[in-house]
Amino acid sequence: MSSLEDSKQSAFTTTGLVIGYALCSSLLAIINKYAITKFAYPALLTALQYLTSALGVWVLGKLGFLCHDAFTLQNAKKFLPAAFVFYLAIFTNTNLLKHANVDTFIVFRSLTPLLVAIADTAFRKQPCPSRLTFLSLFIILGGAVGYVLTDSGFTLTAYSWAFAYLVTITTEMVYIKHIVTNLGLNTWGFVLYNNLLSLMMAPFFWFITGEYSEIFSEMQLRTEDWFQFDAFVAVSASCVFGLLISFFGFAARRAISATAFTVTGVVNKFLTVAINVMIWDKHANTAGLVGLIFTLVGGVLYQQSVTKSVSVPVHTATKAIGSDEEDEKELLVEEKRESTV
Repeated sequence: MSSLEDSKQSAFTTTGLVIGYALCSSLLAIINKYAITKFAYPALLTALQYLTSALGVWVLGKLGFLCHDAFTLQNAKKFLPAAFVFYLAIFTNTNLLKHANVDTFIVFRSLTPLLVAIADTAFRKQPCPSRLTFLSLFIILGGAVGYVLTDSGFTLTAYSWAFAYLVTITTEMVYIKHIVTNLGLNTWGFVLYNNLLSLMMAPFFWFITGEYSEIFSEMQLRTEDWFQFDAFVAVSASCVFGLLISFFGFAARRAISATAFTVTGVVNKFLTVAINVMIWDKHANTAGLVGLIFTLVGGVLYQQSVTKSVSVPVHTATKAIGSDEEDEKELLVEEKRESTV
């Protein structure tokens, strides 16, 4: 009887983790868009997100809920280039969402597998993608081109940030694989270093973008009414959800199979599109949404092709088992990319 109760409790726990991950993942891009709409200071907003995530990992480590590597100057120096590229990716992401809608962000985010596959083959000497992978990548590309051609909200500023984001996120994704393989940090240590070093870089970007002067000018204009409750709620939700997705993404990955986790991730993107269309008018037109759906379908085929290609022979099983933690690190970096604005 107790084993049956334990089984039910385990099933409820797993279900809760999956639902938590699905809610966080599907709502994050929309929450971040709302946050940057109400609080139009990208560098400060991302700094607050980094602070929340780094502090959250440190506090949970002190309370014994997780274990992370200690922060050392030697590891920080090794990790700094990766953190810098990560910061650039999030910085361009922030400005993309500031000037474009969520659908544009999803389309350009969906294009990254195509460029990463090319970069992996060219620079990391990885095998060429399979035919199914190539087909899925070109479906993604076709959907993205269709979206751009029908985007009624096209502006040069928005698409300049979109292309800058695409280049930096591709560079970051390829470089992170190298760091994950060679640095030797555990999963939560990886998250701590990424967020803490990014937080340290934030003041530099405040100055080079001139954002600090905008903030001071706004505070002088609002000497009595500088605090806005709706902006506070939006920023707080963005920061909290950014930390929660790291937790739920990590826990759900442990609780369910890789295939189930992949399916959940795909469903989350469709939920994001559906919710975005229903709640406000900051979305693409009908033709643009069709192009967006094509990119998502291409993403489904891509993930299926990658899942099939990672099945390993028996003699490589030991190596595959040993790489589980590296996969988890890459997963958490992926969650962090989607959790920041």
